Amino acid sequence: MGASSSSLLDESKISYIRGRTEAELKNFSPHYRRQSCVAFFCHLKDEVEQHRVGQAQLLKQKESPQASEVLYKDSMLYFDDNRKWKERFVVVRADHSLELHDSQESYTKGTPARNKLLPTGGTVLTSEEKYTAVVDKAFPDPNSSKEEPSVPMVAVPGPLPVYLRLPYRRDSYFCFQQEEKRARFVSILNDCIRHQNQDYLKSMECEVQAFLKAIHFYRQEKGHYESWDMLVGTDCQVLANLVMEELLPSLQTELLPKLKGKKPERKRVWFVTVEAAYEFVHEQLREGLESLKNECREATKQQEALIRSDMDQIINSQTFLETKLQALVSEPAVKYCSESVAPYLTSILEELMGPVSAGFQAVRLLLEDELTRLCKDFPQGGVTEELQSALQQVGRDRMEDCYQHVNVLKEQLQELRNRFKFSNSTRVVHGTQSQMQQLMENAVYTFELLLQSALKDKPDKQASVMEKAKLRVLKQFDYDSSTVRKKIFQETLVDITLPAIKRNLAPVCKTELQNFEQFVFADYTNFVQVENVYENILLNLLNNEVNKVVKEAASLKKNNLFADSTDLQCVSQSSLADSRTPPLSAPSSPVPVSQQAEQKITSPSRGSVSELTCDATVIPTVKITPSSPEPTSPLNVPETTQPALPDDSSPIPEISVTEVSSTKPETISSAEDSSSQPETPPSKAKDEVTEGSSVSTDRAVYLSSTAEETPVIASETLNVKADEESESLSPPIKEESVRIVQPEVLPDLRVEDSAVGASVCDEHVVEDIKACEAVPSSEAQDSPAVDGCPPLDPVPEGLVEGAVALTSDPENEPDPQEESADSVQGIRDLIMEVIEIEDVVRPCAENQP
Repeated sequence: MGASSSSLLDESKISYIRGRTEAELKNFSPHYRRQSCVAFFCHLKDEVEQHRVGQAQLLKQKESPQASEVLYKDSMLYFDDNRKWKERFVVVRADHSLELHDSQESYTKGTPARNKLLPTGGTVLTSEEKYTAVVDKAFPDPNSSKEEPSVPMVAVPGPLPVYLRLPYRRDSYFCFQQEEKRARFVSILNDCIRHQNQDYLKSMECEVQAFLKAIHFYRQEKGHYESWDMLVGTDCQVLANLVMEELLPSLQTELLPKLKGKKPERKRVWFVTVEAAYEFVHEQLREGLESLKNECREATKQQEALIRSDMDQIINSQTFLETKLQALVSEPAVKYCSESVAPYLTSILEELMGPVSAGFQAVRLLLEDELTRLCKDFPQGGVTEELQSALQQVGRDRMEDCYQHVNVLKEQLQELRNRFKFSNSTRVVHGTQSQMQQLMENAVYTFELLLQSALKDKPDKQASVMEKAKLRVLKQFDYDSSTVRKKIFQETLVDITLPAIKRNLAPVCKTELQNFEQFVFADYTNFVQVENVYENILLNLLNNEVNKVVKEAASLKKNNLFADSTDLQCVSQSSLADSRTPPLSAPSSPVPVSQQAEQKITSPSRGSVSELTCDATVIPTVKITPSSPEPTSPLNVPETTQPALPDDSSPIPEISVTEVSSTKPETISSAEDSSSQPETPPSKAKDEVTEGSSVSTDRAVYLSSTAEETPVIASETLNVKADEESESLSPPIKEESVRIVQPEVLPDLRVEDSAVGASVCDEHVVEDIKACEAVPSSEAQDSPAVDGCPPLDPVPEGLVEGAVALTSDPENEPDPQEESADSVQGIRDLIMEVIEIEDVVRPCAENQP
């Protein structure tokens, strides 16, 4: 590449840049080769162990559009390469690049674009004063103190300019006559910057992960532990930024004194020179990096057979090395983390939570407003093209207002620069805004899917179907918002504090790491790297502290976070009318609490939940019947008069949760076990239910919070009853405080399930029920007991009749193969019944605007 006439690069300078670029690539290559093998091994390990990538959410995510799909197009004034303002037709593709066409006619004819702009790492400014200040900061003028105040580099012909400041590249300038058009363009331009910065680096492909780790260790080798603000774009762009960061100081020293003329002209020449150097570096790195990646691809292919055959041995070698490193790392790491990191996590989290939660709440309000408008504008007619077009425009013009809530983090997080040397607040802001945008798109797409599915069955009830779909989407949005925000908090806290831990431990531990290579078998050194295991130990240590802080914040209602939602694996129902729960999915609404009582028996006195164990040889019969009040029974709780069941047109009742004192057996033994093994003590029975505790999920809190808004119409007590054979083996029953679920209206159900062993153990059903558990134990202890319930006397023998019984009758036991399908269907129908009830429930009070 020859020197540009408008730059200061001659052949000697180009030769110098070429040499520096080759040296950087040569020093970087060993890191990439090592991390390529490690990343490939991790990929195969996850493939063998079938690890799920990412965390399940309720809202459906639409497939990414084709790169050629058009997201935006409009005409505007553009400052072109000839330094003249020209009318250009700008087209934004789904790959978030900007195409500049001569006119709309040339674009329609298919003429190639005059210019293609990638705004990676860019900053959008709409004020001439702010743009001039940014440019002056990037131009290290040695004579600035002797100069007059800065003058604009470009004279804008209109009242509404847009400046796109790009690192190491020429800036771009646009101009508008209408504020609405400029606001729309600024919004789409910011979207392009966020996606160009992060989309490639968020990929889970082996090559991307290997490159990120290689850059990470390469910068640490030079003493840079902090988060890097130029880690944006593709691998080649990131590496070019790294080279320019090293190259720029020498260029400033050699070339700036040679600049002549007025300040605007000196600025122009300097920035053109930097752009020419960047283009030369980028082109040279593109060829060298591609050659390096091809080399690593061939090497990993040759090692695949060894990895697959010796997978267990490699994992054991890695575990052994980790054990050895723990002895070196644990003590100083724990000491520094407890003294210099953990005390500050709560305050940092408080700084994060305010703006982030405000941004997501603004998105929810916008979503609710837009869906309400759609329900009014399209009361009839099905999912038409007009409705689909309206759905595509939901939130597009108003999301920028939601993003503004998060922008304040750029200033708030600046205080962390002194203690933790954290300066990459832009990455936090852009990552949060991308999640907000993705959540809005998921909600709109889920709403469309629900309408399409439900209107097939009820085409004449579009108004009610749309309202029901809106309520469901809003509640799913609340759950996903909580999950996403907690992930943002966790990742940001680690990003801020982990570099400080590594920097502090480096003088003590880094020099010792090479001594641990002897603990790795020679054939596996490519797949087990000491530096990776060392950093994983530090990361796990910090994650434990961060998770404690985030969970504590989630327990406070003011933060509008659901407790323990990160442990759930739920997916959304795609239909409002489907009466079955699809396999490998959990219901989008809470499981009926009566069904939870079948699955888990809890006790506030202990902090764990013990599930019913499943035995293929024991198939008890489950009978679910509402208990009737019996004054002589110490297990019965007084009931109010039960009203008649409402018809379909009646309002669907709420479900309330109260706490009463009751007694229950410690274990429930199968009758078949007791008959076949009479000499076995009750404590050794096969089917045993140990004492548990009330646990919480987000959705259980949802129902309990909404249920408080309506009075309780009726209450029923669910008790456990053993048959005559199991009564003789029942252990003494002790008095405990348990949570009793009192549905307002519960139909008289009798479910004969002869295959509980199969159905309860069924993987899909267990996943469904795991996703929805009881109210948290902390809330259980705070909730008052029901008035008018005196202390209950212990029952000396067996259980009292008139209760729900888990019994086993070997003589009348049906064939499990014949009844298994019916039992699973019965449980799923019960799940869907409460899903339909929950559809009309409003979002919980803590999530309402």
